[in-house]
Amino acid sequence: MSESLALSPPAVREPAAPRRRRSFGVRAALVWEVVTGGLRELWAHKLRSTLTLTLLMLGVFALVVMTSVLDGIKDKVATGFAGMSWDGTVMLAPRSAKTSEQQKRFAMSPGLRYEDLSRITTPHPQVAGFSPRATRRSVVRTAGGSERIFVNGVTADYAFLMNRPIGLGRNLTADDQRRRSTVAVVGATLASKLFGGSDPVGRDLVIEGVPFRIVGVQAGGMIFNDEMYMDANGVLLPLETYMDRMDPEHQLAHVAVKLADADALDEVSAAMLARVKQAHHGIDDVEIKNLDAELVRARQDFDNQIHGWSVVLFSLAGTVLLVGGVGVLSVMLISFSDRRYEIGLRKAMGADDHQILVQFLLEAVVLAAIGASIGTLGGSALCRALSDKFPWGLVVNPYGLAAAWAIALALALVFGLYPAVRAARLSPMEAMR
Repeated sequence: MSESLALSPPAVREPAAPRRRRSFGVRAALVWEVVTGGLRELWAHKLRSTLTLTLLMLGVFALVVMTSVLDGIKDKVATGFAGMSWDGTVMLAPRSAKTSEQQKRFAMSPGLRYEDLSRITTPHPQVAGFSPRATRRSVVRTAGGSERIFVNGVTADYAFLMNRPIGLGRNLTADDQRRRSTVAVVGATLASKLFGGSDPVGRDLVIEGVPFRIVGVQAGGMIFNDEMYMDANGVLLPLETYMDRMDPEHQLAHVAVKLADADALDEVSAAMLARVKQAHHGIDDVEIKNLDAELVRARQDFDNQIHGWSVVLFSLAGTVLLVGGVGVLSVMLISFSDRRYEIGLRKAMGADDHQILVQFLLEAVVLAAIGASIGTLGGSALCRALSDKFPWGLVVNPYGLAAAWAIALALALVFGLYPAVRAARLSPMEAMR
């Protein structure tokens, strides 16, 4: 026995058969077969497939709509901040008395007035321009109705310095100021309210009994079209006309100072305060407001609020998608139980574990893709249908679509992996038993 063993040749292990490399066409055909098989499986179990698709669809739908709403708000507010043109701008404004001593002292000064402009607006090397403004709320009447709005007195430089382009007609001019013309430029929102869709240029409006001829309409969309925003919902008059007709005391609301160099903020502020203090006989009743800094602070506050809302809304949409992923897991587990014989038969005919794994994962992906497609189409259609109803618009964000699809497909892969692994590890004999 030991001799025969010694003479027997050593066992030679058969080399493994080389794995056949399939061509691209064969692979594409297999993928198509898996996809169509997955669709047939979904069609065969309509109710459970519909319930799972509904959850995925609602999650994607919510993501598409929410990203559109948030993007619309952010774009609108960003345009509004940019349109305010407060960059590199400080403002001289009347100072409020905080003590009784200040109150008595400020009462000895006439306050910030039109007569101060000759001293304040003296050329300064670090100043690009001055924009004084007087304002009050008054009732404006036209043939079509009336509105209580902001009436503002400004100079001809106001449109250039504060970036207020004209949509119709013309701007106020230096000649309007010099002649004290009774002309007006109206905001885009006010023009729409008073005159509907018709052109208001050349028509008249009456402010406190004085008729004014409309010569221009500010362009819309550059600033917040808000009821409380005095430009969009107000009237601009030549400053001298305003003083003569609206305010015999010649009080100014503020004087905006546009800096030629933002780094010269402290130098310019000190120079302007010194000029006003000298004009007011040493009474310090005017203060400097840094509009640039206030704009940055307001923008940060807005970004923080939007970030908070984004976290809340995306969490809600993510929860719906997560429930949809659990639905995918349930459907694939049921599919695994129903198709054990099919799996065993395929393995007996030569299919390896990898092919079974890919088949089940692709079916989960097909399920998620159908839900994401319906959710995308529904969300996009809703955004387009309701875009005109929202003041900030609803623009479908392609990044939002991509994120929704990526999350849906990722959840399908994650939740479809467990049933796919179970199917891949199933032995043919056990499956066909």
